[in-house]
Amino acid sequence: MLATTRERLTSTCRMDLLLFPFDTQECTITFSSMTSEEHAVQLEPLNSGTALTKVSDHLMVTKGEWELQNMTIILLNVTKESKSKLIYKVSISRKPMLYVINLIVPLLFFLVLDLVSFSISEARGEKLSFKVTILLSISVMLLILQDILPSTESNVPMISKYCLFIFAFVGLSVLEAMLVGYLYDLDGCCCKTAKSPADAQEDIQLEVDNQKEPAGAEGIPDKSSLPLDGPVGGDLLKLILQEVKAARQEVEEHKDQRKTGRYRRAAVIIDRVFFFFYFLATGLFVSFMNTLWVSNIYNK
Repeated sequence: MLATTRERLTSTCRMDLLLFPFDTQECTITFSSMTSEEHAVQLEPLNSGTALTKVSDHLMVTKGEWELQNMTIILLNVTKESKSKLIYKVSISRKPMLYVINLIVPLLFFLVLDLVSFSISEARGEKLSFKVTILLSISVMLLILQDILPSTESNVPMISKYCLFIFAFVGLSVLEAMLVGYLYDLDGCCCKTAKSPADAQEDIQLEVDNQKEPAGAEGIPDKSSLPLDGPVGGDLLKLILQEVKAARQEVEEHKDQRKTGRYRRAAVIIDRVFFFFYFLATGLFVSFMNTLWVSNIYNK
C-alpha cells in the first residue's frame, strides 16, 4: 500500500552544547510500524540522502541561526522484532559569528583592557574604578549568556568556563588593586604622622632659646665657657644652634623617608609580581581554550 497523504510532524532533539556556539547537532527521526510486521508494512525512501538534502535546503524558509549540513537515510530490517525501520539522520550546524561578535570577542577585549590597566597611575580612585567597571561589564555578559543557554544542560559548555575564568581573573585583579591602593594610603598616612607634636614643641623651644640666649649672655656671662658676650658671641651661639637644628632635621627626615617609603616599595613589588603571573596565566588560558575549542570542533 502506498500512502499519498501528507502529515506534518513535530520532533524534539536533545542538544549537546559543549562546543557552543561552534556546535553541530545531529537529530534522528525513526519511522516504524508499532503493530504491523515487516511483511505487512515495508518502509522505503523515495529519494537518496543527497537528493533529500538538496531539496530540504531549498525548501527551508526560516533557517535562522542554523544551517543544514547533511541528511542520511538508513533502512533497517529488524529480524528480532520482524519490523521495518526507516531512520533519517539530520545534521545541522549553528552559525557562530553572531555569538563571536557579541560574546567571545568583547570578553577577550575586557581581559586585554584589564591587563593594560596596570599601566594606569597608582592612584586608588582611577585604577580601582576602571577595574570595577570592567568586572561589571563582564557580569552583564554573563547575564546575556544565561538567557541564551538552557539551564537543563548537564555538561557545562566551554563558553561558560571561558566567561567564568575571565570573571575570576578580573576579580583577582580588582582585589590586587585594592591591596596596592591600601598600601599607598598607608604610606601616605605615615608621611603625615612622621613629625610628632613633641618634635614640633622641641623646635619651638630651640627657637625661644635662640632668641633669649644673646641677652642672657650680655647680662650674666658664663665663666666656665669661652667668652661669648657681645655681638660676636651672640651671633656665634645663634649660628651653632642653627647648625645643630639643621643636622637634627636632616637625620629625622632621612629616618622618616626610610620608614614611610617601605609600604610604597612593597606595593610596587606586589604590583609587578602580580602583573607577571597575571599576564602569564591569561596567555596560557587563552591558548589552552583556543586549542581545546578547535580540537573538539575538528574531532566532532
